[in-house]
Amino acid sequence: MVLQTLLASFGGRTRAGDGIGAGRGKGAFTAPQWAVDLVSEGLAGYCLFGYNISTPEQLASLTAELRAARSDVLLSLDEEGGDVTRLYHRTGSPYPGNAALGAVGDFGLTRRIYQAIGQDLRAAGVNLNLAPTVDVNVATDNPIIGTRSFGADPVQVAAHAAAAVVGLQSTGVAACAKHFPGHGATVEDSHLGLPTVDIAEALLRSRELPPFATATAADAKSIMTAHIRVPSVTGDLPATFSRRVLQDLLRTEWGYAGVIVTDALEMAGAASAAGGIEKAAVLALAAGSDLLCIGADVDLDLIERIAAEIAAAVGDGRLALARLEDAAARNAELAAWTQGSFPTEIEPDLGYAAAARAIRVEGSLDEIVNPLVVQLVSGHSIAEGPVPWGLAPHLAAGAEHLVADPADSSAASLLAKAGDRPIVIVGRHIHRTPAAVQLTETLAAGHPIAVVDMGWPAAWRPAGARAFMNTFGASRANSRAAAAALHLA
Repeated sequence: MVLQTLLASFGGRTRAGDGIGAGRGKGAFTAPQWAVDLVSEGLAGYCLFGYNISTPEQLASLTAELRAARSDVLLSLDEEGGDVTRLYHRTGSPYPGNAALGAVGDFGLTRRIYQAIGQDLRAAGVNLNLAPTVDVNVATDNPIIGTRSFGADPVQVAAHAAAAVVGLQSTGVAACAKHFPGHGATVEDSHLGLPTVDIAEALLRSRELPPFATATAADAKSIMTAHIRVPSVTGDLPATFSRRVLQDLLRTEWGYAGVIVTDALEMAGAASAAGGIEKAAVLALAAGSDLLCIGADVDLDLIERIAAEIAAAVGDGRLALARLEDAAARNAELAAWTQGSFPTEIEPDLGYAAAARAIRVEGSLDEIVNPLVVQLVSGHSIAEGPVPWGLAPHLAAGAEHLVADPADSSAASLLAKAGDRPIVIVGRHIHRTPAAVQLTETLAAGHPIAVVDMGWPAAWRPAGARAFMNTFGASRANSRAAAAALHLA
């Protein structure tokens, strides 16, 4: 019963003799024997990461290996499309993410994109997708949500949330609306700390909660908790540990009967607040969570410690046995649902056409002919990981492209390289990096340039730029669409 509440991973650490690569990115492409054994003993399932995936075919082999131990094991990953992709982390996603879909504003398209994502996952043997992100992104410089959000309007986000849930679940892949009760107003990353959203409960209900209410009404099979504080409703605890949020609001007030999944308990927003992952697991279960996502850095020892702590909590009264039984039953019901038959239709190249519809251009591209394309070095969030991005793979033969670190590049050197040609600056969240802003503004002051920003849109515009393009994401689909809009593909 304890194991039936755990969603583990085997990609972060390994024990000697496991036969798989230790550490992120080192190729944990097959399951160690202890992982298979735990499935046969009742472990709810595994969360897979990019470093577990080399190709869709390899992933299908891995999931089949685990499913041979138990046919209804829950196998999950974060496949949001756009900037957060696991299935396509080596190439970039062929689908635009939520920000681009929100910009298009076609709820039918959102449903079809998520249906296509579900088809890909189902073919690979994945039956629980930790998506869609339905946070209302009201903080322009939100470091962890951004382009993962459908937008800043609760009504529009709610409609897209329902469409995404329906599309994904039409393929037999369970949806997981996240991050409840809403991570969109934060300016801190819950991987690194415990963000606080200090707003009145009335504002939470009118702004953050509508997409989650709509997702539950659309029969989302699971909801993921956020490791954030909303003092007006959670007090000093993160929402993941709040009975008022998970039991009183989600279960009692809304009547939600699906599975409540925690965000990764190794994240600082949970583990640090609880005094360790083991204690975080108990607190989350007691508050109302059913499926505990342990995180990326997992081995057998950690799983055994968590199981022992849960068992001890039942024994000493910190956790009611009935609560544990309820959680296990909900997880079993979800696993049974994934075993059904779900016919779908395939739409080739859907993602690229969708990304093209999202592009917004201010100004004119008429002068941007045969340009020098300069991609500014940009970091990535923990959720995104190091996924390839940019126009380079989509440029026609003869187009010149270079990558420049704005902190180490001068406008003079780029102007000398360009000569009489215009320059296209490609970046993500350019306005957040002072060196990138200064470089771009200096170039725009006396030379024809166009700017392609592939991050969450902001108000900043470099004076003098001939054109400014927003793609609302940096997926492979977004990049290809941008290259085509510039007539460079």
